[in-house]
Amino acid sequence: MDEMNGVEAFNSYIMNAFDIDKKDIRTYSPLTLAYIGDGIFDLVIRSVVVGAGNTSANQLHRHTSHIVKAHSQAVMAEALMENMTEEEQDIYRRGRNAKSHTTAKNATVADYRSATGFEAVMGFLYMTDQLERIVYLCKLGIDKTGLTL
Repeated sequence: MDEMNGVEAFNSYIMNAFDIDKKDIRTYSPLTLAYIGDGIFDLVIRSVVVGAGNTSANQLHRHTSHIVKAHSQAVMAEALMENMTEEEQDIYRRGRNAKSHTTAKNATVADYRSATGFEAVMGFLYMTDQLERIVYLCKLGIDKTGLTL
């Protein structure tokens, strides 16, 4: 990657490498945003957990799973609500209220829906090249909830 701004480097690099035109973010459904947001949140948490120290893959997976599970995301979303912009809160509500055809394996319906809203915000921020905002909200959410990394 050339000297790209950190905010847009990753997403823009992928889009350019695969010759994908940028789309109007308003055309994406909240569940599509949640789909990519799930992966982005997982990548952020995996990066932090791996950066904290070299350990077995099993321990890394267990630790990461504890943080990225629906209940933890729901708790983070609630803790972050006052720090979200109006636009982020709107995307959260749209994601939370979206009619998904899947259900959580190990979460309540309320936690699963709240986690979907949180993931939609992460997806929106990623698709609009706001990586710094993603990291800020993830760090703040972890700090506010007392989740250990």
